[in-house]
Amino acid sequence: MTAQPNASTFPFSLERPTSQQEAEQFCSALSGTMEALLSVIEMETDLVRAGKLREAGELQPDKARLIHEYTRGMMTAKEHAVALGNLSPASTQSLRRQHSEFQPVLRINLAVLSTARDVANNIVATVAKVAGAKNANAPTTYGRNGSAPTGPQSARGIAVNQSL
Repeated sequence: MTAQPNASTFPFSLERPTSQQEAEQFCSALSGTMEALLSVIEMETDLVRAGKLREAGELQPDKARLIHEYTRGMMTAKEHAVALGNLSPASTQSLRRQHSEFQPVLRINLAVLSTARDVANNIVATVAKVAGAKNANAPTTYGRNGSAPTGPQSARGIAVNQSL
């Protein structure tokens, strides 16, 4: 069972805004979260493109926290959209525009991560095939006790150098 974060873990209130100031503070805080998340995603994309996967992986804790804050903030904004729109229409419109601009960057990041995952999977599959092919060169004649030959066997183990 995971603990539910309380409202104090978010940079914005999860309660319905009741004044223009509260609405603007919410929009500003959610906008800041979106900017921070966008920055982390762009860094991650650049690092993965450059092949610096270890450094990209180090961004994961911040990225996960910001995604959680962003998702919760957007759910709160959707829940209180009428109040936000009535109390601070300009800030709300700015938040919508920022959210729309955020989507293409997210798609690019997902495409880069997907490509990196596919490349890694292909490398591992190729290494496994090569390692398994060594067993395929075994003789196909009957064994010492007259037993029938068995088909190619998979590799017994693969060592991976993780220092790369």
